[in-house]
Amino acid sequence: MNSYGFSRVANGIPTIKLGDVNFNLEQIKNIYDQACDQNVDLIIMPELCVTGYSLGDLLHQAPVLDAAKRGLDELVRYSLDRRTILVVGLPMFINESVYNVAAVIYEGELLGIVPKTYLPTYNEFYESRWFGRADQLTIDSITYNKQRVPIGTDLVFKSKEAPYLTFAIEICEDLWAPVPPSTYTTLAGALVIGNLSASNELIGKHEYRRELVKTQSARHFCSYVYSSCGYGESTTDVVYGGHALIAENGRVLSENKRFQLENQFIYHDIDLDHLRYDRLHSNTYRECKKTIGSSQTCRIITIHQANVHRELNHTVQIHPFVPSDSHDRTVRCEEIFNIQTHGLAKRLNHIGEPKAIIGISGGLDSTLALLVTVKTFDLLNRKRKDIIGVTMPGFGTTGRTYKNAIELMKALHITILEVPISDAVVQHFKDINHDINVQDVTYENSQARERTQILMDLANEHKGLVIGTGDLSELALGWATYNGDHMSMYGVNVSIPKTLVRYLVEWVSLHEETREAKLILCDILNTPVSPELLPPSSNGLISQKTEEVVGPYELHDFFLYYMMRFGYAPSKIMYLANYAFKGKYTADLIYKWLTIFYRRFFAQQFKRSALPDGPKVGSICLSPRGDLRMPSDAVATLWLEELASMNDHHNQ
Repeated sequence: MNSYGFSRVANGIPTIKLGDVNFNLEQIKNIYDQACDQNVDLIIMPELCVTGYSLGDLLHQAPVLDAAKRGLDELVRYSLDRRTILVVGLPMFINESVYNVAAVIYEGELLGIVPKTYLPTYNEFYESRWFGRADQLTIDSITYNKQRVPIGTDLVFKSKEAPYLTFAIEICEDLWAPVPPSTYTTLAGALVIGNLSASNELIGKHEYRRELVKTQSARHFCSYVYSSCGYGESTTDVVYGGHALIAENGRVLSENKRFQLENQFIYHDIDLDHLRYDRLHSNTYRECKKTIGSSQTCRIITIHQANVHRELNHTVQIHPFVPSDSHDRTVRCEEIFNIQTHGLAKRLNHIGEPKAIIGISGGLDSTLALLVTVKTFDLLNRKRKDIIGVTMPGFGTTGRTYKNAIELMKALHITILEVPISDAVVQHFKDINHDINVQDVTYENSQARERTQILMDLANEHKGLVIGTGDLSELALGWATYNGDHMSMYGVNVSIPKTLVRYLVEWVSLHEETREAKLILCDILNTPVSPELLPPSSNGLISQKTEEVVGPYELHDFFLYYMMRFGYAPSKIMYLANYAFKGKYTADLIYKWLTIFYRRFFAQQFKRSALPDGPKVGSICLSPRGDLRMPSDAVATLWLEELASMNDHHNQ
């Protein structure tokens, strides 16, 4: 069964009774059963949860240590014939010392033991009074049930079956250290770090913990599963709230509600392909692996863990370029505008503060480019009249878009020029002997190139800079006329996908402009996307709708994001699209447009190879000078074959 690179991890936080190992085992088993029922691959329990963390000097008492040993034996037996890896914390007597350890258990076996590296000795914590440090161990294995079991902080556990889960363990304070043990185990290949913790609550401390977990997962391109003990620990001096977090590469996927009186269990699917791709794509990670990673070798513990079928439990955004939270979206829009305006400001200053020449069609892309240009001129304290907006009505221009273009330029107080192109294009058709009744690609592209020629010549006439309007989605699909709208002197929208263009224009309409401009922007937002290169319908409406030809932009932006950001295979993109757009697009329709996406993306690289300068605003950009070093002659065969194979299998 294909897991598509997803692995399911979980946190368990049992309520406990200090020193009552039998009671604690029942709670651990109860949560473990839930994990098995949900087909979890790996579950992390809190630090010393078998006995309780806050026993103090009682941790040296023989009844406690003996009960902890019996508890381990019972959990090992209990795990037989279960496919979920269980990691629990307990005190263990080894070589005349007691160690605070994590036991990794799977299918009736103790796979490994990880001792705590850093022992806090401040305020209410006196762990060095009770436990030996990991570096004091003089052995690398122990005998358990007549078998040698590895022990140490250098253990990396790796599944040999898909999704190839690879994980390592550290304990509580280890994360707070300047150089956590996970620094080494992640460089050795661990994609998931489990942390068994006993972190008490103080005002604001949970926020700091969350940031620690997020940051560690981001710095090491890993998932971090953090489980801290909760109800039942001693409240003599401190309180334990039971904090559970699952983070992936700097983002918290799941978090529990603290201060609960019952057992807690949360789980989430993590994307191992995502993590592998980011490591592969990071020169910094590879260099650290060579230098720091080589200073400590890790032992790999192999696990044979069969994959199972399960419904995906992972948030897949329909519009991955657009934050789903309205506050985050507002912050993102403001940040993007700042990047665009500062990029354009630098270019204008560098070449002597020229005027700006921009073609205004009444569509979304040219509207966004105009808004960016206006904001840039305001930033530079320059007159808006030095922005020359050019409307160039042609064969396909409708009254609605023409009116919106003119009215928007008036509302923004820029200079307006109108240059009709129909006569010039008709003459051009005569010159090249093209039949005007044949409305083919020559008919369409001649208009786009005529408009670009006008803008370039006006730039010479007025000592100006032509501002490009084309967006990232159009560049991905090659939906631009080569040396037509494909060309400019600075393209402010080159890394803005179509789905985000809409939100940026909407954000400006809500926050930036006058009521008159707001009304115009709202109508532009409701206008169908079209190049308007074919004549309108008999009732004067837009007849050429882009998304009817190339497909929905929200699908193509989805495809583009997961292909470029994570390097996903076509089969995984198809799987995620079917999951995210369930009920909106059929599998057949998604397959159709994904096929078209790959064909166009590869065939149109030659246009991106001649891309004008423009600011990068997000993690994805198709600039040939840095982000996408792709030959114009690469073919899509491998991608299309995998997609076709998947579709054939689906239809059988």
